[in-house]
Amino acid sequence: MKVEVVEYNNQWPELFKIESQKIATVFKEELVSIHHIGSTSVEGLSAKPIIDIMPVVKTIENVDALSTQMNEIGYEALGEFGMRGRRYFRKGEQTRTHQIHVFQEDNLYDIARHLAVRDYLLVHHEESNLYGKLKIKLAAMFPDDIESYMDGKNLFVKELERKALIWYDAKA
Repeated sequence: MKVEVVEYNNQWPELFKIESQKIATVFKEELVSIHHIGSTSVEGLSAKPIIDIMPVVKTIENVDALSTQMNEIGYEALGEFGMRGRRYFRKGEQTRTHQIHVFQEDNLYDIARHLAVRDYLLVHHEESNLYGKLKIKLAAMFPDDIESYMDGKNLFVKELERKALIWYDAKA
């Protein structure tokens, strides 16, 4: 997979809105809430042009029965995909456009960490700028190596998540 980091695109919130409506139609009464997460949810942050969406559902196991319907709107179901308690879907195998990270409503930790990082970056502009610069640098260093790109971000992201969760919990 090619690693491409681009400047913030003002269309990303609208792309989230359009896609979240499609997902809500599939998930129906199972859906509790749906959130735009990841770098494309942070105004001004450079990002891979992939919209990350986090539906929160009543019962995670019920999502498995929706895989065919998700496939009909262009998504590949990949189960937990390395994260226990999540259901992961992606759209666009070679040129990915969307990633769906579904969590059950009582999975408070995973839900909070995604929302905390997003909200933290929205108000901590220096941190957001540092993160954007790091991603641009890593994408230039590893344009054809997503694993090395992810490894290069790992320490920064872990520290960012730690600070964001402390900040998020303090404001709650």
